[in-house]
Amino acid sequence: MVRRSAKPTLRTWLALATLVLILDQITKAWVFSRFRNGERVTVIPGFFDFTLVWNPGAAFSFLAAADGWQRWFFIAIGIGASAFILWLLIGHSTQRLFAGALSLILGGAIGNVIDRFVHGQVLDFLLAHWNDRWYFPAFNVADSAITVGAVLLVLDELLRVRKSR
Repeated sequence: MVRRSAKPTLRTWLALATLVLILDQITKAWVFSRFRNGERVTVIPGFFDFTLVWNPGAAFSFLAAADGWQRWFFIAIGIGASAFILWLLIGHSTQRLFAGALSLILGGAIGNVIDRFVHGQVLDFLLAHWNDRWYFPAFNVADSAITVGAVLLVLDELLRVRKSR
């Protein structure tokens, strides 16, 4: 007899968000304890390094040069987005792709909010580049989860539109 898996619950998605948050904070703590600011260690020559850089701004250092008010602005946005995502998860916990995407974004958002509260800025440590000619801005596990979550939200919507046709 084939048993159908139980429908996911809010608890499932909060566990996923918590896992993302824990992975984010553990990796940041590891980098913080082992690297000096600006230090780089090659992981894959010509392509990928670990480093320690601080970003007081948002994605791609947006508002990084502001006078400090951006810390509280981004904390407020992160808390507001997290509350909205939680509300969406409560109402849509059985929609696997949608809720999974939201959970990744939630865990990442909270991880970066914690950095802003504790350090006043976000610790980034993953650095992708191409032979020291092209660099993608440094990022972290939280940023990765947010990005993957956003891509999954787009995929979920595309699948939903296709299904409705």
